[in-house]
Amino acid sequence: MPRTKTVPATTPEDVASGRGESVGRAYDQLRELIVHGRLAPGSRIIESDIATRLGLSRTPIRSALHRLQQEGYVSSVDRLKEKRLIVAPLTQSDAMELFQIVGQLEGLAARAAAERPEAERRSLVVHLRELNAAFAAAGRTSPADPAILFDLDMAFHRAYVEAGAGTRLLALHESIKPQAERYARLYVNSLLDEIATSAAEHEVINGAIDEGAAQSAQRAVESNWRNAASRLSRVIGARGELGSW
Repeated sequence: MPRTKTVPATTPEDVASGRGESVGRAYDQLRELIVHGRLAPGSRIIESDIATRLGLSRTPIRSALHRLQQEGYVSSVDRLKEKRLIVAPLTQSDAMELFQIVGQLEGLAARAAAERPEAERRSLVVHLRELNAAFAAAGRTSPADPAILFDLDMAFHRAYVEAGAGTRLLALHESIKPQAERYARLYVNSLLDEIATSAAEHEVINGAIDEGAAQSAQRAVESNWRNAASRLSRVIGARGELGSW
């Protein structure tokens, strides 16, 4: 008598795991589309269109959109007595708030990095100066590549954050820094003539960490982000806020 093949039962955990993977995939892909401008600031988000585009059902799309709305990538607006979801606009006030928050968090990390033992500080500063030199050199190339500049700038800041931040500070940084990515990319695309200024501000950070001057390192990081916010705010003011109509 032929033996019946046993098919493993699908457990609630399996279903939940599959749903979680779908939501995670939807979130990652939607966030990438928004950050890289393939979903333009201010553009309407229609669940069915996104589901078709990503090849997913509307349920994980809805969950991903809810998370993106909580994180500030997506906004809800009232249009003709109907609530609609749109890609969050790029505004002066949002850029200023995000850059100042990131600056405060990274300032604390830089302060802690400057309090590390001398050998650790010196090794870190060698790495930071290598990254900053590459960043400055990339800014001098013609034409400069904004993607390379963005990656080098991210690597520079990440290096001293990882060296100084504890578990909780790192978690806070990881939750907020990605939200500033759209503005950071806009910065390197729009302010190529300010790269040398940014590199000079980075070197002030390097010097303070190298000397073990904790308070100076914190102030230098906060100043770097505050100045970047002011420079970007002028660009947004001149060109107009993207998606605010």
